[in-house]
Formats: sequence, C-alpha cells, structure tokens
Amino acid sequence: MPKTWVRLVIAAVLCLAVALVLPHVSPWPVSDFVIGILYGFAASFLFGGLLRWRMPDPCDSGTPALRSRYLREFLPAMAGYVVTLFLSVWLLKRGVDDPGLRALVALLPVPAIGMALRAIIRYIRDVDELQQRIELEAVSFAAAFVSMVYVTGGFLQLAKVIDIPSAVAMIWVFPLICASYGLAKMVVARRYL
Repeated sequence: MPKTWVRLVIAAVLCLAVALVLPHVSPWPVSDFVIGILYGFAASFLFGGLLRWRMPDPCDSGTPALRSRYLREFLPAMAGYVVTLFLSVWLLKRGVDDPGLRALVALLPVPAIGMALRAIIRYIRDVDELQQRIELEAVSFAAAFVSMVYVTGGFLQLAKVIDIPSAVAMIWVFPLICASYGLAKMVVARRYL
C-alpha cells in the first residue's frame, strides 16, 4: 500500500488529467466552473501530499481512537461545507432577491465551518502536551502570517497600488490560515520530533 502522500499526489495528477482532457472528450460542453473545481482539487491534493511527505511520522501523536473521532467529526463537516457552499453559490446566482433570504443563503456554509472548527479544537484539547505545543505554535504562526498579509494588502489598497474587492479578500482569510497552518505545522513539528 503506497504512503498517504503518494496517494494524494496520484489523486492530484488524476484531477489535473481529467481537467485537461474532459473538455476535449466530453460530448457536452464543460463549464469553466467544473474545470476550476478540478484544478482546485488537484492543487489541494498536491498541497496535502507535500505536507504529508515533509511531515515527520510521529507528528500527530493522538491515539488511534482520538484520530478516529476527529475524522468522524471533521470529514462530514467538510463535506457539508462543500455541499452547502455550492448550494449557496447556485442559489445566489439563480436570483434570490430578498435581502434577508440572500443573507441566509449566503451563510449556509457557516455552520459546517463551525462544526469543522469544533472537531479541530476538540482534537487539540485532547492530545498530549507536546502535540498541543506544536499545534499552538503552528496556529500562532499561521494567524500572524495571514494578519501580516492582510494588513499589507490593506495598506496597498489604501495607497491605490492594488484593487482587490473586499469580498474576495475576506473569503480567502480562512483558507489562507488553514494552508499557512499546515505549512507552519510541518516546520514546527520538525523542531520537536
């Protein structure tokens, strides 16, 4: 059985291949949205593979029962996030006009994010002290990095050097913190293990 990082890289290559080939072999037109999703999955799998490849083996020192509980809580929450995100975008593009209803539809993915954060917090709370220290340092570095990027972008925006819509800037804060956390954890864990 190949290691996890190898499987993730294989999944990335498969998603990339499908994204490149699908428009040429599909009997129906393939939207840019679908191709973008495939590229997003490919990038996510590749990033996850990089993290697993560079992460020391005993990096997650939680017990098998703890890791199992974490996955039982986290994976359905993330699946719910993906489904509600697509549903929300689809409904908003279909012309929901009432501002109150638009707000409700726009916030559909938020409970799933809350459930994922709950799973993460429970996992960190229940691991041993060394793992808690690794997680705390990684989250701290990620939050500091994203804060620095965000405030730098704000200064450049005020100086009219760049022009990024606020919705775009806000929507990318959480994913950027997650990605930065993964990279920071890889570096921090190597110091301790």
